This record gives sequence, structure tokens and C-alpha cells, in this order.
Amino acid sequence: MLCFRAWRGLRPLLRGGHSSAWKRTQSCSAAATLDLSGIYPPIATPFTSKEDVDYQKLEENLQQYVKIPFRGLVVQGSNGEYPYLTEEERVEVVRTVRRSLPANKLLMAGSGCESTRATIQLTEKMAAAGADAVLVVTPCFYKGKMDSRALIQHFTKVADSSPVPVVLYSVPANTGLELPLDAAVQLSQHPNILGLKDSGGDITRIGLMVHKTKTQDFQVLAGSAGFLMAAYSVGAVGGVCALANVLGRELCELERLCASGRWEEARVLQQRLIEPNAAVTRKLGVPALKQAMEWFGFHGGACRSPLQPLTEAETQQLRWDFSSNGWL
Repeated sequence: MLCFRAWRGLRPLLRGGHSSAWKRTQSCSAAATLDLSGIYPPIATPFTSKEDVDYQKLEENLQQYVKIPFRGLVVQGSNGEYPYLTEEERVEVVRTVRRSLPANKLLMAGSGCESTRATIQLTEKMAAAGADAVLVVTPCFYKGKMDSRALIQHFTKVADSSPVPVVLYSVPANTGLELPLDAAVQLSQHPNILGLKDSGGDITRIGLMVHKTKTQDFQVLAGSAGFLMAAYSVGAVGGVCALANVLGRELCELERLCASGRWEEARVLQQRLIEPNAAVTRKLGVPALKQAMEWFGFHGGACRSPLQPLTEAETQQLRWDFSSNGWL
């Protein structure tokens, strides 16, 4: 039986023919039933010394991640260095992860490109490679023209065509563009748009987003560990957090504390996560994340050029941010 979100989008689909209606009805039904609640690491992409994707090291990381109570993994997000990978590499990484990931773990694949056409094509390839949902970042090269009208059209066309549910992705620190609240609220009504990963860190905005979309079964994910507890307190259902690549169990514990209303314990843990999280995100970025992964027994390794390794001073600062909070 079709749920409300699926049925709401069915009638206009019938104008396009039975096959397209059938495909979209199936994806809409999936969107209506897919629960995103939980913690996801946006996994890093290991490289060899020649900057080729190191699939063996990737699989070794996956063997460790499946032992942590994550809801799933985000593959080809910002921390996966996706702008530096070819389309073929992006799809093959997703395919590799799907082979190693248990069926009960969600695989959310980044499929965003600058053009709508390219995003639609890559979304279809990610679904074929095994993605349960796609994470679609705001196109931003022509950011001055990416107003609500343009972004609503972009995401609507992608969601219309996608064989799997779509999660919107707003990451203004990287794109210089925040998905406008009015656009997100309108897009929440689309039967195949499941939710939003918000990496901006504005808790007022996150709370208002949850409030304005509460009748749509729209699920909001915090985009960083630094404000995870605050996001839970205003209605977010989970988090896609770079720091989960390093301190995954601890972030899952923070989720458990928030979900069970143990806010004082959650506050203590959240405070200890703020500095290391800032170090591997806005302060030092992906090279720092990969260095921290090495310290905690994962394969991080080097980044793909033009990203550069940390300087000695940066490495010392990174170690301090972890050790002063009791993690090293």
C-alpha cells in the first residue's frame, strides 16, 4: 500500500507514462519508509603513493567500521575528496563499499554535480552501484545565480528521476552557498526527497527547519559533531560527522545519550568532542582527518593533490586538540 508521501506524487506522474510512474512510485515508497536516524561517518578515500584509490585499504577500514553501531556510511561526501575523483572512481568506490557493507547498514552516496543533467546521470549510476539513498550537494560554481528558484528546480528534477531517495546537502563552508530555508521547506514536500544534511551549524535554522517540515516526515541530519547534541535537542534525527571516522563509538554513544534523555552525560561528552571536531573540519580539514585516522588505527594516508599534508606545527596542534580532551 502506498504511503501518503508516495501517493501525493503519483497523480502527476501518470501523465508521463506507466514506466516512469512505476519507477518513481517505488522510490517514493522507499523514501517514505527509510529511517535515517543514527550516525554516519562520511568516509575518507585512501590513496596509494601514486595517488590512485587504494581499494584494499578502503576495505580494511570498512572491516573496522562494520563493528561500530553506525546507521550506515556516507560515501563520496566532502571528506571523501569527491571533487578530485573521476566519475568512474566515484562509482567504483560506492560499489566497493556496498560489497563490504552489511545489508542492514545504509549506504548514502554523494551524487551531486554542477549541472542538473550530470547529477541525474550520476545519481542513476550510484543507485545501480548499490546506494540506498543519494546525498546531493548544492551546485555552487555560479553561486550568484543559485537562488531558491534555481535550486528548487535542480533538486526537483533530480528527485523526479532518482531511483532512490534523495537527501539534500547544504555545506556553506565549502560551497559558499546555503540552501535557503524557503527552498528546503518547499522541497520537503517532494515525495522522493527524504531529508537534509545541514552542515552550517546554525541551530536556530535547524530547529526551524524541523518545525516547518514536521508534517512531511522530513528528516534533518546534523552535518558536524561539534553541534550534534544541540541538533538533537531541536529535533534532528542523526548526524553525518567527519569525526565519526576517528571517534565513531563515542559519537554513537552521544547519540544514545541524547535519544535516552540523558542530557547531562551527553553535555560532558559533547564538550570533549568540540575541539577535535573543529580540528578535522574547519581548522585543518581533510589532511587532519586522515592524520587522526592513522593515530586511531585506520588507514587515512595522504590526500590527492592539490591538498597538502599537514605541516609539523599543524600536526602538533592536531595532537594537542585530541590529547587535551583525553582522546590520545
